[in-house]
Amino acid sequence: MDNNEDGTRHVVGGVDTHKDLHVAAVVDGQDRVLGTACFATTRQGYRQMLVWMRSFGDLRRIGIESTGSYGAGLLRFMQQAGIDVLEVTAPDKHDRRRRGKNDDLDAQNAAHAALAGRRTVTPRSRDGMVESLRVLMVCRKTAVAARRVAIQIIQTTIVSAPDGLRDTLRSMTRMQLVRTLAAWRPDLTAYREVEAAYRISLKSLARRYLELHDEIADLDAMISAIVDELAPELIARNSIGYSCSRPATIPSACVLRRASRRCAV
Repeated sequence: MDNNEDGTRHVVGGVDTHKDLHVAAVVDGQDRVLGTACFATTRQGYRQMLVWMRSFGDLRRIGIESTGSYGAGLLRFMQQAGIDVLEVTAPDKHDRRRRGKNDDLDAQNAAHAALAGRRTVTPRSRDGMVESLRVLMVCRKTAVAARRVAIQIIQTTIVSAPDGLRDTLRSMTRMQLVRTLAAWRPDLTAYREVEAAYRISLKSLARRYLELHDEIADLDAMISAIVDELAPELIARNSIGYSCSRPATIPSACVLRRASRRCAV
């Protein structure tokens, strides 16, 4: 990969991604570094980076680190611009030990890897319904974890509550307990008293649990609608559901991976 027929030089880019600034480098077909520069992590910065890389010659491809986090926005922009993008999976450990941590060198190593096709993979698409499904599933996962923590704290708080308060709550089911606590009307001015403080805390935790419960239900409805569109034939099979909340179901992550492969095909 040297020059075009009209004499234009072929070049390859590499980007070391960060939260506020991306460091970019360009190498030619002989793997020689042509330049290194920093650009803001904004659409204007992405546009300036693309213009800067193309100023060295015909841009064939770009190697980007962390396309699932700091490099996600840059990945979308470059793909929309029609640039072939590779994800650089890991820095060169031998070179890192020899030279130390340096953003310019990391960007250059990303360009070297993209040119040679080493330590690179095809990045996941970060647009369309598959990406929407991925984001909603992450949100649901954190909501489920927070709801679990809320009910655990409720149960441990009741264990150490005053006897009169604990006895009235001992025989209730989970949802009976949560709805009873959420319906309490404790005296908010008596928070210095032990029993009143327990009532205030339990009511707050119960309301948090119910809010998360409703949030999860809303997310489940959206996730189900997307999966029905992406993989209707998969959902139609027996023992396959939308989430991993029940042992007999296949996790939505499996549906997501199959849908991603189906969209790619």
